[in-house]
Amino acid sequence: MQKLPAIVLISILSLSGCVFPGVYKINVQQGNIVTDEELKELSEGMPRSQVHALLGSPLMLNPVDPSREYFVYTFQRRGNEIEEQRIIVYYENDQLSHYEAQLLEETPAY
Repeated sequence: MQKLPAIVLISILSLSGCVFPGVYKINVQQGNIVTDEELKELSEGMPRSQVHALLGSPLMLNPVDPSREYFVYTFQRRGNEIEEQRIIVYYENDQLSHYEAQLLEETPAY
C-alpha cells in the first residue's frame, strides 16, 4: 500500500517539470559582427589578409570558387524569428574587387 503513494508522488513531480510556464529563452547570435563603419574602411585592391584583419575570418568559404567569401551574422532574440546579415566579398588575384552587403538596421550584440 505504501508503494502506491510514492509512485503517484514521483509521477506528479516528473510531470510538473513538463508544464513549467516560465521557460527562459536566451538571445542567440552567431557569425561575424560587421558594422557599416568597418565596411567603409574597405577599399578596392586591398589584400585578402587585410580584409580578414578588418572583418574577421569569413564564416563560409566556397571550395570551388575562392574568389568569394561570405561573412554572415545571425541573431535570434529569445526564440523569435532569426534576423540575418550577409556580406559577400569578391576578390580578383587575391585583392578586393567589390562587396555586396545586406546589413541589419541594428546589430544587437550583447
